[in-house]
Amino acid sequence: MELVTPGIGLIFWQLVTFLLVLFLLTKFAWKPIMSALREREASIEDALSAAERAKLEVQGLKAENEKLLAEARLERDRILKEASDAGNNIVETAKNKANEEGARMIAHAREAIENEKLAAITEVKNMAAALSVDIAERILRRELSDPQAQQALAQDYISEVTL
Repeated sequence: MELVTPGIGLIFWQLVTFLLVLFLLTKFAWKPIMSALREREASIEDALSAAERAKLEVQGLKAENEKLLAEARLERDRILKEASDAGNNIVETAKNKANEEGARMIAHAREAIENEKLAAITEVKNMAAALSVDIAERILRRELSDPQAQQALAQDYISEVTL
């Protein structure tokens, strides 16, 4: 029965050993373990609060990024509108210049055509007059042998012809 019920000596020495181990653990191990646990708990609390601060900071940065992105979009739209307006102005100016240049060239061409036309008409008149005089001279040589009659006929023609 000794195995089922321990003896008083055994219980005494087990109690002394337990108390000695408990004293040694309390004296040398309990305080460091508890301080390590407290430090661990504090570091976890610090990490959680840092994570919360980082989360808030990220949310603030995200909001700021959205704001900057919206401003950048507005700026982009403004720049594109200005560029489009400037391009339209340049195209309009180029069209106006081209129209003015075309009108000027047409006016010069018309003036040149008119001058050429007048010159051609003058040349045709001169040629017609020269041919008329030549033909008249040939006809008169054959028909009029008398110089007096020739001169009277020429005077009549000169008085009738007006250029």
